[in-house]
Amino acid sequence: MRIINLIENTEGKIGCPCAHGLSFYIETAKHKALLDLGPDSQTLENAEKLGIDLSKVDIVILSHGHYDHSGGIIPFSEINSTAVIYMQKTAGRDYYSDDGERPYRERYRYIGIDKAILNLPQIKFIDGDHEIDDELELITIKKRSHELPSTNSRLLIKEKDGFIRDDFIHEHFLVVKDSGKSILLSGCAHNGILSILDAYREKYAQDPDAVISGFHLMKKHDYTSEEMREIEDIANELKKYDTQFITCHCTGLPAYEVMKKIMGGKLRYVHTGEEVELDHCKDSR
Repeated sequence: MRIINLIENTEGKIGCPCAHGLSFYIETAKHKALLDLGPDSQTLENAEKLGIDLSKVDIVILSHGHYDHSGGIIPFSEINSTAVIYMQKTAGRDYYSDDGERPYRERYRYIGIDKAILNLPQIKFIDGDHEIDDELELITIKKRSHELPSTNSRLLIKEKDGFIRDDFIHEHFLVVKDSGKSILLSGCAHNGILSILDAYREKYAQDPDAVISGFHLMKKHDYTSEEMREIEDIANELKKYDTQFITCHCTGLPAYEVMKKIMGGKLRYVHTGEEVELDHCKDSR
């Protein structure tokens, strides 16, 4: 199994531009797959620079309905019209961010997907869990076991009568089983990484060998003492797992550094263009 980050927020491999977004290339015995396609066509350009032929991809997973994970889907469909693109049926709703009241700027910013994606013939809409085959399975949260991360509070759904809080039922998580390992991949873990891990345990009665995910703990401003405790509490819970954690994107480097001090070798960061060292997972336990 190989898992390579095609794009995320920080610089990594020389020559690969970074951007606010996320995409992973996943190669198993049976599949060449993508989890998300970043914010735009830079994802495709990075794949070419890394020697990855996206025309051979057969599976695409859209982790949830936000632009920074879906912006490369339309350009991708122009070079690959056969790969099946899996998304929850609710991922095409009108998702917004409340950016607060600021002079000369709209308070509510659209962060959903390009609606043209919904009309692509290779889209496969699913509702809840879905087993693709014995290597790939999509799981969802039925009931959260923990509170949502506080950084989700400004994320909304636009309806006819106004805005409501996002319930994140458009988010699903990819489980990859190959080479004797079980890897759990998430885009942003909007539902909360602890609730996601509880859902995994409930379904499989064990812990994954590795988790690859953003934790959605990033902020544009300084953390309050309460928010800092939240980050520390999550790290202390993750440290108890018999699992290697690889993070990136919406975790944010300040939150990552706090978590790294607590979790040590159990937590690593993968940057743009870098390959995840899966053989390292068991060595760090």
